[in-house]
Amino acid sequence: MQILSQQVLGYLDRASWIRKMFETGAAMKAEFGADAVFDFSLGNPDLPPPAAVCDGLKELCFAATKPYAFGYMPNAGYPWAREALAAHVSVEQKISLTSDNIVVTCGAAGGLNAIFRAVLDAGDEVLGLAPYFVEYGFYVENHGGVFKTAKTQPLTFELDLAAIEEALTPDTRVVLVNSPNNPTGQVYSEEEIKSLAALLTRKSEVYGRPIFLVADEPYRFLVYDAAVAPPVLSLYPYSLVASSFSKNLSLAGERVGYVAVSPLLPERAELVNGLILTNRILGFVNAPAIGQALMTRALGSQVDLEVYARRRAALTEVLTAAGYVFTPPKGAFYFFPQVPGDGDDVAFVRRLQEEKILAVPGVGFGYPGYFRLAFCTDESVIRRAAEGFGRAARG
Repeated sequence: MQILSQQVLGYLDRASWIRKMFETGAAMKAEFGADAVFDFSLGNPDLPPPAAVCDGLKELCFAATKPYAFGYMPNAGYPWAREALAAHVSVEQKISLTSDNIVVTCGAAGGLNAIFRAVLDAGDEVLGLAPYFVEYGFYVENHGGVFKTAKTQPLTFELDLAAIEEALTPDTRVVLVNSPNNPTGQVYSEEEIKSLAALLTRKSEVYGRPIFLVADEPYRFLVYDAAVAPPVLSLYPYSLVASSFSKNLSLAGERVGYVAVSPLLPERAELVNGLILTNRILGFVNAPAIGQALMTRALGSQVDLEVYARRRAALTEVLTAAGYVFTPPKGAFYFFPQVPGDGDDVAFVRRLQEEKILAVPGVGFGYPGYFRLAFCTDESVIRRAAEGFGRAARG
């Protein structure tokens, strides 16, 4: 007897390649031992949280003795958490926000789902930029939307404004950008964002309703070589930012993030009220109380970025020596090299597995012919994998 919906059955058939590789890696580690497997499959931050998080936990132990210490709060989050976030995001986005522009969410994923539930009608389209984080399609379809894609430029993964314009239709409700990008590490320039904003302004006027620009920014803090992740909220009125503290505070499992709405948006009060409602009725109710408290205490802190910079340098050295073609990431902790030879990314990832190296094929991100490597692993693992990368490249 069939117990799952047709939609979920279909989802299981095209389940995330990232999770598939994670499961493959677990089996390989059980067979060969963890030290013999070089796991670049999962973007799970492995650095310890900064000291402010640990200090915050100690303080919360004393707070736990009080009534309602971790009870319900307003669906948008604790007022003091929203105020602290507004001040923090104002600096990042180069525009003044108040707590009325902020909704605290269950991670960036919860924030994106709240956004899509609030603004999408059945059949509305969300345009993502390939390569993209694979869960985006599921989030859109959760709320009756249609996920479409426009490809970025090959190898550099810069925005292709012509491809974006061609993909826009009167049904487009949201354009979704992720910068610094997972899986490429690309950071879109301020000029690119301004050009995209001008395009969306023009198309919104033609279509008679606004196209929202939604920026997914959990990697904003992690950039290299003086790269800068430009603001979005100050560059386009119908813009929103979804972000989290999973990476910069190593709080991935605590599930605390936020949505920030541009203060330039004319109907911002209505939109924020809608987000507060959808945050509740989707079953999130509110972001975790402990997560909000830790986030607030640790704002301005972050993990040791030099560790990621050294790993990036090491993997650049290893891949270059092995002859791979790639654009060094400007941000995040991912490389997205071209597949050598015939470009069959699935077959090549299997070849890497023969060298006990775990990677994710580009097809899982809507961009075949490439593969993703996450350097959330010790530098020694990167360097010990060098010979295997070389053999796989040579075929």
